[in-house]
Amino acid sequence: MDFDSYQVQRFLKAFNFKSLFIEQLGWDHHSATIETVVNGLAYKLVAIAQKRGVVVFIHEGAIPDDQTRRRIDRAVAKSAHQHLIIFLDTRRAEQVWQWVRREPGKPAVFRQHRFHSNQSGELLIQKVKAIAFSLDEEEQLHHVDVTGRVRAAFDTERVTKRFYERFKSEHEKFLDFIKGIPDAGLQHWYAAVMLNRLMFIYFVQKKEFLDNDSNYLRTKLGQSKQRGKDRFYTGFLCPLFFDGFAKKESERSTPTNELLGKVPYLNGGLFLRHQVEELHGTSIRIGDAAFERIFAFFEEFHWHLDERPNRNDREINPDVLGYIFEKYINQKQMGAYYTKEDITGYISQNTIIPFLFDAARQNCKVAFEGDQSIWRLLQADPDRYMYDAVKHGITIDIRESPPCRLTGALPFPSEVAIGLNDVSQRNGWNRPAPSEYALPTEIWREVIARRKRYEDVRSKLVSGDIQSINDLITYNLDIRQFAQDVIENCEGPDLLRAFWRAIQGVTVLDPTCGSGAFLFAALNVLEPLYEACLNRMEVFLDELDRSGKKHRPEKFDDFRKALERVAKHASPRSFIYKSIIVNNLYGVDIMEEAVEICKLRLFLKMVAQVDRVEQIEPLPDIDFNIRTGNTLVGYARLEEIKQSMDGNWLKLESLPTIEENAEIADRAFQKFHEMQTEHGMQSDDFRDAKQEVRKRLRTLEGELNGYLARQYRIDHLKTEEYEAWLGSHKPFHWFIEFYGIMKKGGFDVIIGNPPYVELSQVKNYSFHGFETTVCGNL
Repeated sequence: MDFDSYQVQRFLKAFNFKSLFIEQLGWDHHSATIETVVNGLAYKLVAIAQKRGVVVFIHEGAIPDDQTRRRIDRAVAKSAHQHLIIFLDTRRAEQVWQWVRREPGKPAVFRQHRFHSNQSGELLIQKVKAIAFSLDEEEQLHHVDVTGRVRAAFDTERVTKRFYERFKSEHEKFLDFIKGIPDAGLQHWYAAVMLNRLMFIYFVQKKEFLDNDSNYLRTKLGQSKQRGKDRFYTGFLCPLFFDGFAKKESERSTPTNELLGKVPYLNGGLFLRHQVEELHGTSIRIGDAAFERIFAFFEEFHWHLDERPNRNDREINPDVLGYIFEKYINQKQMGAYYTKEDITGYISQNTIIPFLFDAARQNCKVAFEGDQSIWRLLQADPDRYMYDAVKHGITIDIRESPPCRLTGALPFPSEVAIGLNDVSQRNGWNRPAPSEYALPTEIWREVIARRKRYEDVRSKLVSGDIQSINDLITYNLDIRQFAQDVIENCEGPDLLRAFWRAIQGVTVLDPTCGSGAFLFAALNVLEPLYEACLNRMEVFLDELDRSGKKHRPEKFDDFRKALERVAKHASPRSFIYKSIIVNNLYGVDIMEEAVEICKLRLFLKMVAQVDRVEQIEPLPDIDFNIRTGNTLVGYARLEEIKQSMDGNWLKLESLPTIEENAEIADRAFQKFHEMQTEHGMQSDDFRDAKQEVRKRLRTLEGELNGYLARQYRIDHLKTEEYEAWLGSHKPFHWFIEFYGIMKKGGFDVIIGNPPYVELSQVKNYSFHGFETTVCGNL
């Protein structure tokens, strides 16, 4: 049967899902009921169809909130590992389609699509079409094929081509409306800052967090136009940014609260005065027409944080912003290309986790040695740490979900087995192997090699030969699952403390961070480890309290204090994300737009965890974590500054002053850093602390830039020549920008991709202080 979009649309609007899946999508009849209780409320899910073990469930009633839907899904997963749940409201006006991606050692990823009966359903029909099966496919169809199709349909980030094409042109047109910034580079930067602020507000307003109005910005623009022409930027947006989001309601004036309505205190570098605003704030003007145009553009798309029925079928979610950035920059010129999630995840886990283990070992060596060491987990359950793909046809069948356990390795057919001991009998080994033995595209030779590798690696695990975290990388074992298991199974508090100290303190740098792909991968690696530590602390305290034994009052006091800090936040996840973003992640990029989008995505990651406006807490300010500059041009160490002075004793006398000022700036930064998680802090104090850091860094930057310019034969007194050099080279002095980290020896973990641009094509600046060797291009 051919896919009939019209009929599918009719069934969707009629909420007739059984006919949709059976008659139009080629699924099979299925009947089952699952009942579960969440927060004292009973939920009933009815199965209506299945395909090779993937089950579709329906829940009808008031649509539960996000957290409840997640808990319902976990209950369903116990009976049907691979499934799709469709939540319907009692009026049959709205649907929420929910699918979950589950991978070993990784947090579950929830994908949800809302559909309202007054929509066309174009986007949902596209998703549904991907899971339609014809009679011709039935004979060769396996569970893995169905799960793959479902994943392809619902695990796609909706990167709308139209948004790609329009975003660049709208960015350029918005730029034309900005007046009062004489420097073209700063004007371009400010356009990116403003668009990012407006996109952030669009996500937030769609959750009705701003004066309970999902069209807050357009409402306020209309009110501003009634008061007079071209007043929206100066008369509303600036008060919203700098007096609304940047101050608590109690700190705002009565006229400001009346102007803005009920808006939350957000803090965050996004809504403190930007460097461009500090330079030209009194002269910047942006006409109302700029905002009318950009809001009309934004309204053509659905902003994915919305929990209400969307108006159309074009989705924009926070992760899309990274793709958008990569699309509208000049990739060939800048060497910037988007790195896919599987690559960023692989690189991040295999650099961050080994560091954490090495750091924990230094503080709890006993846990890594002897018969009772952490490595016994590998011996006790070796198959747990081998990826399912490796075990296919040996201990499990991954065509089923969850994978079906085999009683033993499938015996090879006689015509294949005969070649195991006789090389001359291997003529058939280059033929494709059947799916019960093989991974996609595997031939018999590869199946046999994989089985041998499985046996060799398993033997090493069982015998205890693997006693190093780096060995898990060498043998391609599930390092994330092992790290989580080690923390969850800590038998003594010292090992837990060692990991907690390492996780809290690890500094992860992407020196060419772009829109943040690697930093987000690092966040995803660290998040479950933070959670595992906090959960284990609760277990230790619970066991201590229930034991009834006498103990020192201060026993596990550090665990209690850590959990008390968590309790002050809206949720444990909010605490975890905020801690990682503030304490662990650092990035530098030469492009201002990249840095702004990276910070925006991190802010949106925080807001996405919130369901109610009262749960919103101040966002972290990460302007000093994610920086703009050229990672290859600038001073990394005091010794480099000394060498640039060429023995000039007058200059050398200033070295102690430079170092002293760098230490003072770092102390100001540490104070600002600590204020990020303080509750009850005055916003003016926070703003003053940031300005103090920025002022001290700017003074040091000016001095070091002068020294560096001389190395490039640039006279810093010739303003035009010097400014041109600064604009092309964008010096970044690691010595002062990250003084505290560099003084301790540098960053713990460095991840990322280099810019993929040939050195011969770099014409705007030259390198000094690097040793190079002749080699081919990457």
